[in-house]
Amino acid sequence: MPAMAEPISATITGKTRVLGILAHPTDHVKAPPGINAIARKRGRDAVMVPLNVAPADLPAVVAALRLVQSFDGAIVTVPHKQAILSLCDQISPEARAVGAANVLRREPDGRLVAGQLDGIGFLAGLRDQGIDVAGRRVHLSGAGGAASAVAYALAKAGAAVLTLNNRSRHKIEAMADEMRRTFPQVDVRLGDRDPSGHDIVINGTTLGMKPGDALPVDITGLRPGMVAAEMVMEPEITPFLAAARAAGCQIHLGHHMLDQQLQAMADFIGL
Repeated sequence: MPAMAEPISATITGKTRVLGILAHPTDHVKAPPGINAIARKRGRDAVMVPLNVAPADLPAVVAALRLVQSFDGAIVTVPHKQAILSLCDQISPEARAVGAANVLRREPDGRLVAGQLDGIGFLAGLRDQGIDVAGRRVHLSGAGGAASAVAYALAKAGAAVLTLNNRSRHKIEAMADEMRRTFPQVDVRLGDRDPSGHDIVINGTTLGMKPGDALPVDITGLRPGMVAAEMVMEPEITPFLAAARAAGCQIHLGHHMLDQQLQAMADFIGL
């Protein structure tokens, strides 16, 4: 009978450094096993645990984490990516540009530093699967922290056309204005749920995480040859990806973004 892997809890000591993932809920989070594997590989006495924090409680929890001397940092995910910025002492240029952070580092003096690696991770995930965005026409649904970071990264990587779609029109109008100022060379458009005429179609919303969620786009606009990319990680095959695969699209799973940014997150936190 093969030996059982040693549980993480058996390795915790009085010197163990504590990391968290701030989310609400936490059922869908995928990062802790990956970060804990990196900690073991790097020989670090550290463990990441899920921290299920309701939005109303986030300021109090973050204030308390400043005082936990064994706490080194956290990954920040839905729905806290934007709210976390006002609770930090220092914000990276990427996080400031997109108005959201997805990683948090605690300095020895209790100061908190926010960073943004969503866009970097998503783009690296595409490249790892042989998908280049330079010169391509991209349809992006969503205007939250992750979607904003991905939009910034897509424009920086040379997307020719970036069409923004979101249920709340005022959010993508503000997002489009900022993108046009920052990347005047990119054709930034306000779109709708129809992805027709694009090369890459991205779901940057949370639609697909819960049974019965609406689809982020009108799937009748999907065509063979398109790339349908997901940012939702659980379930692995969302209704959007299932519909895209049935339409003959190349599908790109949500976990590719996380796979590529875990090492960068570990570096940011100082693991």
